[in-house]
Amino acid sequence: MPEQITLLEAFNGAEIQLAGHGKRDVQVLKQAFAAAEGNIASDIYGDGAVIEDFQAEIAGVLGKESAVFFPSGTMAQQIALRIWCDRKGLKTVAYHPLCHLEIHEQDGLKELHHIKPVLLADKDRLITLADVRNIGEDIACLLLELPQREIGGQLPDYAELEAISAYCREQGIILHLDGARLLEVLPYYGKTAAEVCGLFDSVYISFYKGIGGIAGAILAGSRDFTEESKIWKRRHGGDLISLYPYIIPALYYYRQRAGRMAQYYTEAKELAALFNACDKVSTLPEVPVSNMFHVHFALSKEQAEPILIEVCAQTGVALAARLKETGANSCYYELNIGDLYGGISKTKLEETFRLLDQLLKEA
Repeated sequence: MPEQITLLEAFNGAEIQLAGHGKRDVQVLKQAFAAAEGNIASDIYGDGAVIEDFQAEIAGVLGKESAVFFPSGTMAQQIALRIWCDRKGLKTVAYHPLCHLEIHEQDGLKELHHIKPVLLADKDRLITLADVRNIGEDIACLLLELPQREIGGQLPDYAELEAISAYCREQGIILHLDGARLLEVLPYYGKTAAEVCGLFDSVYISFYKGIGGIAGAILAGSRDFTEESKIWKRRHGGDLISLYPYIIPALYYYRQRAGRMAQYYTEAKELAALFNACDKVSTLPEVPVSNMFHVHFALSKEQAEPILIEVCAQTGVALAARLKETGANSCYYELNIGDLYGGISKTKLEETFRLLDQLLKEA
């Protein structure tokens, strides 16, 4: 098996990539700007039609009174929790142990805002109503992530979500939605974004994940909440002189892909079944609930990588760019379905997974 190249190099050089929308290169920008009218004026420090109209459109989609565009979700969510803690006079929030704020932000919430997190539930499962009822201390805000990315994009039943929302309102606990991938879960729930967001006091969504824009996020809620968030955006250095280079691609790819989420979801279920039919492979969840899932191999990273490189070499199909070790004989990666998958022929998929299964059985 070829070992002279890395898995990432094989992925980047492959004729066909299984997941995503395609390479994040300058063409992503060129396509978005080619479709834009040349006389669109830039926004200036948050003012102007290009940003105000976009914010109003997305606020309507989410069923919220108002929305603010941020350069990053990290900034938006830290600010949201800071506002709620200040209003409650309580510097304590609760979220999942694998929440983005806990494991990917260098403790920004703690270091910048001196907010203490309470970690709910075991790291390998979802937060339940019982977990919320048994917090054991006062909190200003509960953050729920839909889907829970680090455990394969799992989702609570909608009835459980409604029960958690109702309990928080009874107890005066603010409920914030980390909806970075909110649009991707709507086909599973069979709900609109506004219906899901109606269970929450504030919500954040991303425009570079399933949507495939360049960068940026929306934070939505009541008008007084979003107006206060603008002050904090300035304090965080996020109130750039102009954000339209991010907004134009965000709107372009939102309008192009928001309506395709049901297709991506259906394709994710089809693809997960192909993986689960292979030796030494399982997906989490077994049946995806969005366009994303985790692919687990009952092999070490050192054993699995050459197999994936060989599959790529023989078929031209790249299954993964990198693997994460989870044990001496286990590893996994995250897979998100986008525009690319629909362009792969069934014959090519069958060839690819037949070879993958064969090589795994020989390992």
